[in-house]
Amino acid sequence: MFQSIGEMTTLLGQTLLALPLLWRHRDKVAEQFFEIGNASLFLVCLIAFFLGGVLSLQTGPILAERGMAGVIGSVIGNSMVKEIAPVMISMLLAGRVGSAMAAELGSMRVYQEIDALRTMNINPVRYLVLPRLTAIVLALPMLVVVAILAGWFGGALVASTNPRVGLSFPGYFASLRDGLNTWDVANGLIKSVVFAVVIGLASCHQGLATVGGPRGIGRAVTQAVVISLSMILILDYFLTRLLMYFD
Repeated sequence: MFQSIGEMTTLLGQTLLALPLLWRHRDKVAEQFFEIGNASLFLVCLIAFFLGGVLSLQTGPILAERGMAGVIGSVIGNSMVKEIAPVMISMLLAGRVGSAMAAELGSMRVYQEIDALRTMNINPVRYLVLPRLTAIVLALPMLVVVAILAGWFGGALVASTNPRVGLSFPGYFASLRDGLNTWDVANGLIKSVVFAVVIGLASCHQGLATVGGPRGIGRAVTQAVVISLSMILILDYFLTRLLMYFD
């Protein structure tokens, strides 16, 4: 475990040192960004919409019974912004995008394409890792913003159509506006950036460290997803504690 953490930290340092060369690889960044964002957009909207609806369905009647129907928008808004959208969308991308990165780089490692790059004096970190890590760091916060909006709308739709709640659309969004501030949104976006770095590093590291043929590729993909999901949940706790001091 400590060896993997050390190797991932080294990979992050090498990627940061290569940042001044990012403009040369802008086409690859754009290609990866489109692949991550475009292919995930519909699924993100669908999942977030129903997550917001489930939140409203579960919490709405309980709050309404206690005469607190007017705070439903605030509860759902804060939940989506601070926790559900950053964590769930990051976990979705870890399974969908992270596994694809690990499989692609693992295949290149097994079939000696990475060795061929080194032979041609092309740095694999600059050519392969930098565009992928940059693309996911840019794409994940944008997808989280879309998920937040979809979740808010899903919660509003359920709250306004549930007879046990009876909260109108304007009332829901008025509650949402009163219960949120700019820092709450920034809170979720900071988490999403950190999670994106973790997913990109874990996936690229496992892909570059692949050994053992096709079976090794499958093992690398599994390890990348497991490490990403574990780190997302662990870091979520510590980031929440840290960010509470600035609230």
